[in-house]
Amino acid sequence: MDRGTDRAEQGTATEPAEPGRVPLAVVVVDRDGLVSHWSRGARRLFGVPKDEVIGRTALDLLPVSGALPDERDTTPHAAYDGLGPDLESSLDGGLSYPAAGRARLTASGDGRVDVLWWAYPLVGPGPERLLVLAADADGLRAADGALERIAPGFALHTDFPGSEDLARRLPEILPSMSVGESARIVAQVLELGYPILEFSQNDRVPVTPDWGVARRAERKARRERAARALAAGEPVPEELRDEGEDLEHAAVREHLEFLNEVSGRIGTSLDLSRTIIEVSRAVVPRFTDVAGTYLREQVVAGEGFPDGVPDTTTLWHRVALEHTDEPGRWDDVVPVGEAMPFPAHTPFFQCMTSGEPVLVPRISEELGHAIAAQFDKRDIRPLITGRSMLVVPLKARHVVLGFMILLRHPERPVFDDMDRVTGAELAARAGLVLDNARMYTYQENVAETLQDSMLPHIPPRMAGCDIATRYLPGTLLGRVGGDWFDAVKLPGGRTAFVVGDVMGHGLNSAAMMGQLRTAVQTMAGLDLPPAQLLRNLDDLAQRLGDTYLATCLYAVYDPIASELHLANAGHIPPVLVRADDGRSELLELPTGAPIGVGGVPFEAERLRVEPGDRLVMCTDGLVEVRGEDIGVGLATLCESAAHPAASMDDACDTIIRSLNTRGGRKDDVALLMARLNGIEPDDVAEWRLALDPAEAGRARAAVRERLHDWGLAKLVASAELLVSELVTNAVRHSHARPVELRLVRGDTLLCEVDDDDHELPTLLSSGSLDDSGRGLRVVSTLSREWGASRTKTGKTVWFELTLPGR
Repeated sequence: MDRGTDRAEQGTATEPAEPGRVPLAVVVVDRDGLVSHWSRGARRLFGVPKDEVIGRTALDLLPVSGALPDERDTTPHAAYDGLGPDLESSLDGGLSYPAAGRARLTASGDGRVDVLWWAYPLVGPGPERLLVLAADADGLRAADGALERIAPGFALHTDFPGSEDLARRLPEILPSMSVGESARIVAQVLELGYPILEFSQNDRVPVTPDWGVARRAERKARRERAARALAAGEPVPEELRDEGEDLEHAAVREHLEFLNEVSGRIGTSLDLSRTIIEVSRAVVPRFTDVAGTYLREQVVAGEGFPDGVPDTTTLWHRVALEHTDEPGRWDDVVPVGEAMPFPAHTPFFQCMTSGEPVLVPRISEELGHAIAAQFDKRDIRPLITGRSMLVVPLKARHVVLGFMILLRHPERPVFDDMDRVTGAELAARAGLVLDNARMYTYQENVAETLQDSMLPHIPPRMAGCDIATRYLPGTLLGRVGGDWFDAVKLPGGRTAFVVGDVMGHGLNSAAMMGQLRTAVQTMAGLDLPPAQLLRNLDDLAQRLGDTYLATCLYAVYDPIASELHLANAGHIPPVLVRADDGRSELLELPTGAPIGVGGVPFEAERLRVEPGDRLVMCTDGLVEVRGEDIGVGLATLCESAAHPAASMDDACDTIIRSLNTRGGRKDDVALLMARLNGIEPDDVAEWRLALDPAEAGRARAAVRERLHDWGLAKLVASAELLVSELVTNAVRHSHARPVELRLVRGDTLLCEVDDDDHELPTLLSSGSLDDSGRGLRVVSTLSREWGASRTKTGKTVWFELTLPGR
């Protein structure tokens, strides 16, 4: 092979670049039957310039002539085989499969062109419908007459729309051609720089123009005689021995090519549903006329690997059915999605328990009746009786995942032993592909479950604020990451907002995130100040190991004081959107070092907010894009956060749309937005109570009066009883400081009792004669929710009651 062929020869060469190759003409026909591409090779071959053919009807430019060549011409390419009209059918849209042949075509002027041609229907998006390749048959005169097989190829840079995609899809355009073979042809095309025609004694391609009629007719007759002998089980006559061997070799080659074709058509994605359809469609109609695919329940659900050998109780789900019968004939009788077991006396049970193919040359009336008995109130016998059946197992790692039922029409040759071997190999490849898809689906489900379990389910409303959140995985193949958000209820009607990001991806980062999130929830429950909480979190991270770092932003919102208390550990700053003028700003906080660095102090800032202000906290995956300054993303975040929105969810979606459409995002995204509504002073009532048991009565009276003022008379009885229990306990256990009682009217009625005792109360079992232990049980029974937490000066015990009508 001459690897130094000059690319400048493209469009100018009139002779083969080297022995065994001739240039090709390339013509593309669109879906309206008009020529959309006419290569320079086509201009040389047909003598018509490009500007005169683009947009014209292909049939007008390539009419098939009925003239025959000179019968005295005895070269192998002299006789015609009648395939010319197939080109006309292809041009007219009458053929949906690749075709090839020889024809004498009329070009502009008086000359006739004797050509070899190939027509390949193009499937997929785009206006192109048909690719036609043609070559001057005279260019092959110098070739050895024994050369009967030729393989066309075309250059990646051929100048028509989609040519690069066509070159990449050579295995689809040229069915039965292996990926390696197509890659070799493309490489040779690129060396020569122009479309070529290669012919060889050894390579077999799916469609090849036929050669001489006389020789072909003689060989056809010889092969038919050899085939009849083989079919009858008789010895092949000596003079036909070569033909018999050729037939056997051809059959083997055909089966191998079929398997190669199927392998190229299945497993194009890891989507289980798509893979199931690909497997079913790959065998119809070339190998079988009907293909039904059945899978075990665990495979369909994308669960773990199915255990044990199937039995008569195993449910098999019909997941796909492809056939060449008239539309709808099978749909009502054997609908896709049905699940059913199979009795022990059926070929299906034999296949799934043995793991080997089962061949039934013809389904008899008796077997058809036995199979039909499985279908309640449906007669399947007319669909299967008299057909040849092959049942092949879909296996992976020696476990049967499912099986395929293959049926051929009665007029088609029955399945034979070679088909059984082919079916077994087909099933092995399909089983592996299906298992890959099953494992991916299983791992994806596990990842989603893990991530969902680690992300909190935050209510849309908490005391004095509305909350909306979003989480986006960095990639579809890695849905588990280290980003998290949270909102934690604190004493005094306050709420803690948290957003964090463990550096890295995958399960290790997710595990680290889970530990840090749990630690933050625990320390928030202790009502630690933001800076102290981050200090303790940093100490914890160092004890867990020095291989992970994390950033964290922690904010405490006090809706009564209308104040934010924030601390930052290496995280991107939050955005505050002011309600009065819609202005947004990045809050300048002391950044601090990431969690896990150690030895760095953290500082906190207090910020006054107004009712209706919105706080936006996110991880850097939302604003950071590789190759772009992060300031651009932060500016876009501020702009999109200030955009008016009908709801909190709409506001989050606006931010995501504005920032997530930029290319290059590979990191996870966590977004938390809180509208700080505040709590009006009229909705808060506070009392200081002396350390006197009689104060419980005063507390009951005060609560009764305030609830009547608020129009919550229905809650008086429950609230009085619960307040009396908490105040009595607080007075009993306090040391010096007065007890504080607070009522807060919001989405619920919140009651808090503070004292200076640091020991938290515990819910105990109490008998009918016990003097203590019943108070908290009453609180637990009657309240919507209750809890206790330590404070700097003691503890807070609280409960909530549901407001009437909520």
